[in-house]
Amino acid sequence: MTYSNAIIDQKTMHNAAPDNSDEIYLVDGSGFIFRAYFAMAYSRQKTMTNPDGVPVGAVFGFTNMLLKLLKDYHAPYMAVIFDAARKNFRNDIYPEYKANREAPPEDLIPQFALVHDATLAFDIPALELEGYEADDLIATYTRLAREQGKKVVIVSSDKDLMQLMDEGVRVLDPMKNKFMGLEDVMEKFGVAPERVVDVQALAGDAVDNVPGVPGIGLKTAAQLITEFGNLETLLERAGEIKQDKRRKSLMDNREKALISKRLVMLDAHVPVPVSLEDLKTHDPEKPKLMEFLQTHAFNSIITRLGGEAVVHAVEVAEDNQKNADEPSLPPIKDNRYTLINSAEVLKGWIAEAIEKGILAVDTETTALTPTKAELVGISIAITPGRAAYIPLGHRGKDAAIDLFSDHNPSPTSLTPDGSASLPSPSGRGEGEGIESQLSISEVMAIMKPVLEDESVLKIGHNMKYDWQMFKKLGVDVHPCDDTMLLSYVLDGTSHSNGMDHLSELYFGHKPISYEDVTGKGKAQIRFDQVAIDKALIYAAEDADITLRLHGVLKPRLAREGMTSVYENIERPLIRVIGQMELDGIKVDPVILRDMSADFTAKLAVLERDIHALAGTEFNVASPKQIGQILFEQMGLQGGKKTKTGDWSTSVDVLEELAEAGHAIVEKILEWRSLAKLKSTYTDALQEQINPATARVHTSFAMAHVNTGRLSSSEPNLQNIPIRTEEGRKIRTAFIAEKGHSILSVDYSQVELRLAAEMAGIAALKDAFRRGDDIHTITASQVFDVPVDQVTGDIRRQAKAVNFGIIYGISGFGLAKQLGTDTRTASEFIKRYLLRFPELEKFMEDKKIEARTHGFIKTMHGRKCIIKGIAEKNPAMRNFAERQAINAPLQGTAADIMKLAMGKMNAALRTAGLSARMLLQVHDELVFEVPDAELEVTKALVKNVMESVVSLDVPLTAEAGSGASWAAAH
Repeated sequence: MTYSNAIIDQKTMHNAAPDNSDEIYLVDGSGFIFRAYFAMAYSRQKTMTNPDGVPVGAVFGFTNMLLKLLKDYHAPYMAVIFDAARKNFRNDIYPEYKANREAPPEDLIPQFALVHDATLAFDIPALELEGYEADDLIATYTRLAREQGKKVVIVSSDKDLMQLMDEGVRVLDPMKNKFMGLEDVMEKFGVAPERVVDVQALAGDAVDNVPGVPGIGLKTAAQLITEFGNLETLLERAGEIKQDKRRKSLMDNREKALISKRLVMLDAHVPVPVSLEDLKTHDPEKPKLMEFLQTHAFNSIITRLGGEAVVHAVEVAEDNQKNADEPSLPPIKDNRYTLINSAEVLKGWIAEAIEKGILAVDTETTALTPTKAELVGISIAITPGRAAYIPLGHRGKDAAIDLFSDHNPSPTSLTPDGSASLPSPSGRGEGEGIESQLSISEVMAIMKPVLEDESVLKIGHNMKYDWQMFKKLGVDVHPCDDTMLLSYVLDGTSHSNGMDHLSELYFGHKPISYEDVTGKGKAQIRFDQVAIDKALIYAAEDADITLRLHGVLKPRLAREGMTSVYENIERPLIRVIGQMELDGIKVDPVILRDMSADFTAKLAVLERDIHALAGTEFNVASPKQIGQILFEQMGLQGGKKTKTGDWSTSVDVLEELAEAGHAIVEKILEWRSLAKLKSTYTDALQEQINPATARVHTSFAMAHVNTGRLSSSEPNLQNIPIRTEEGRKIRTAFIAEKGHSILSVDYSQVELRLAAEMAGIAALKDAFRRGDDIHTITASQVFDVPVDQVTGDIRRQAKAVNFGIIYGISGFGLAKQLGTDTRTASEFIKRYLLRFPELEKFMEDKKIEARTHGFIKTMHGRKCIIKGIAEKNPAMRNFAERQAINAPLQGTAADIMKLAMGKMNAALRTAGLSARMLLQVHDELVFEVPDAELEVTKALVKNVMESVVSLDVPLTAEAGSGASWAAAH
C-alpha cells in the first residue's frame, strides 16, 4: 500500500516490519471502537457530536487510530472485522456466556454504524459474520493467510487472540502502539499460544462469564497444563492431584472446564465473507474520504490531510447541540476582550448578566493565599467570546496601558454592535491606565447585588478562591458552579482538572499562562505590577474559557448520572470550606518555640549518641554519609544501592536493620523523625501564623484525591503524627480563643462499618448493631476462641487483619505489621475470608468492576479511577487491585463526611449556635465552640454526623473537647 497522495504521508515507524509485502493486517473493529470510546470518555478527550447532533466521539477516536495505522504500517492487506451481534453460537453452548456484560452506553449505540462508514471511507473492507464473533473471523483469516505462507498482524488489545500467535502471527496493541510476541504470551498465560485455551478454560473469565474451575487462577492453571500437557489429560488424571481441594474442584467441575474450553477456543473454519485477495489495500478515494470527514466535522483530521475544515462547534451534551446552519463559537484566539473602567459600562454588563441569568467570574490577586491576597482585578464573561476585565489595583508606571504594545486590544467600552473601542491616545482620559481604574468600593456596590442574586448563576474555576476574595469584601457569592469540581466529579483524577489542561483537552487551545504576563524566576513581578493591557488579555481569557467549560461539562452530569454527587456532595462545600479556610485555627507560637527548643536539645543528644556508636562524626542529615557509615565503615548487611550508585537509606531499609537489633539505626530513625517534626511543624508553623489573625489558615484541595477525600496544604494539618508522644504534643499548640473550647468529633471505625454494609457481612453488621467490640468479635470468629477468652494479643492480630483486609493487604504486608512470618499471616487472611465469604466476593467484584470500566463507584456514585488494573507487571497490577478494594470504602467514607459538612453549618445556625467548623482531618471534624454552648453543640454535631445517611450499620461519632486540639482527644 503506498497511500502516495496527500491523504496519508509516507512516514514509517521504527517498529514496523522492514518488509511487510506479504503481511495481512486484521483489525479487531469491535474492540477498537470500545477502546476508542472509553479513551475519549474517561481520560483524553471530550464527547463529541456532529452537526446533526449525533454522538461521534468514539467514531472520531476510531478514525484517528485507523489513520495512524495506515500512516505508520502501510499494510498491503487489511480488513476491519466486527461482531455481528451480541448473541452467537457460544450462547447455544452456554446461555450465560457474556450474560453479565452491561449494555453499551446509550451514546455509543448510534456510533457502531458510523464506524463501519469510517472504515469504508478509507476503502478498507468492514467484515462481520452472523452467528460468530469478530475473533472467529480473525482466526479463520489468520489460518488462511498462514496456509498461503503470508504473515499476519492482529490489531487488538484482546488477550483471547493470543491463542493464534506463532512465528508468523503478531499482535499489535493499538493503544500502547506495541507489538506482542511469543514471550508476551508466556508472560501473560505462562504457556505457549497453543495451550492458552487450556489455561483460559481452567481459570475462566469473570468478564465474559466463562465458568472455569472454581479455585483455579491463571498461575495455577499454567502450572497444571505445563505438568499434564493439556486440559483433557489433566481432567483424566485429576485423581493424581495431591491437593485435596484442587483435586475435588477439578473432578467436580469437569464439564464446566470442557464447556469453558469450547467457549474460549476460536473457530478458525468459519465461512469468510470475502477472499484474502479482496483484502488488498489501495489509496482511498479522496472525495469519498473527505465527504465522510466533513459530514461529521472532524476538522483536525481534515486539516492534517490537507483538506478544508468545516465550520462546526463541537458540543458535549444534547442540551447544547447545534444544527449545522447555526453559527459556531468564535475561536478563543480571535477574541477581542473589553476593558471596563467606567461604572456605566460595568452596569451594562451586569444588566446583561441578570437578563441571561449567568455570569462567569474570576479574580486576579497578589497572592495564592486568600487571607494574604489583595484584589487586583475581576474578569467576567456572559457569552462565549465576550469577556471583560475590571482593573482595580494595578499600581506603578509599569502597570499603565502601553498603547503601542503588540498585545493591546485595549477596549474600554462597547460600541452598540458589541465590538470594542480602543482608548484614546490623548494625554488624559478614559483608558489611560492606572489613573482610570474604578475603585473596589464602587465596583462592589454595582456587583454585590448580582453576585448574591439567587436567580443568576455565578461560574468560576476553583470557585472557592474567588468566593473567599469576595467574602473578604462582605459579598457572599451564591449560587455558584465550579468547573474544576464539575470536571473532578465527571472524570475523577483521570486527567488534570486545571483550567489550562481542560482548555487544551476540550478546545485545543493553550491559554496564556501566568508567567507569560508576570515573567519567571527572579524577574517575576506581582500581578498588580502587570500592564493593564496584558492583564486584560490574560484575565478575560480565563473567564471566557471558564464559561465555555461550563457549557461543556454541566450537561454531562445528568447524562452520566453524576448530578447527585455534584449537587449534594461537592457543590455545597464551596462556601463551607471557603469559610473554614478564612476562619483558620489559632496557634500558640510560644508553645511552638518551646517545642522547637526542646527538639533541638534532643536532636543534639541523639547526634552525639549516633556519633559514639559509629566511632566517628558525620552529617546525620546526609543520606549518602549515613550509607557510607552503615554499609562501608560498619559493614552492616542488607544494604541496597540506588541507580546513582549510592547506598539506599530509605525508611524500609533502615527499619529492617533496626529490627535486626542495630542500635545506631534505631537512633538514626529517631533522629530523622524528630528532625522532620521540627522542620515541618514546630519551626514552619511559626512562620505560617497570619500576624493579622494569629491563626493558621490551611488550604483544602477539593479536586485532588482520587477517592474524594480533601487534602490539606500550606500547612498540611492532616499529616501531623499522632502515634508518637512528640507528634501528639504538636496538637497542644492548636488552641481555642478565650472563652471557647476545641471540639473534635470523629467517626469510629467508619471504613470497617462500610465494609460490613457494602459487602453485606451479616455477622459484622449484627456486631456493630449490638455495639460489640468489633476486634474482639472478629478474633472470636476467625480464631474460634470464645469471646471471654480473647486475649489482648489475639485481639491485636484481629485488629490488624480487620484494617488490613479493607486495604487489600497481602500476607507479606500483614506479616510485617504483626511481626510474624508470611505463611502465618496469609493463614490469618485465609481464615478471615473463610469466615466472612461476603467480603471475598465484594473484593473480587470490585476488581472486576475496575477491570471492566477503569474505575469503581462509591455507594453514592462517585467515580474513583483505578489506574494500572490491566498492567502486566504483577506489582503494579496488585497495587491497582488493592486500590479497587479500598477505594469504594474510603470514597464512601469521604462522601459521608462531605455530606455531613454540607449540612453542618445550616444545622448550627438553625439551632442558634455560633460554633465554627475549622478543620476536617480524615474522619474527624474540628470546631471552635463558645464554652456556654459546648454540650448542646457536641450533641448536635454528633447527631448530624450519625444521621447524615441511612445504613443497616449504625454510624458512630465520638466527641471530645478541651482547651487545645490535643486536649480534645
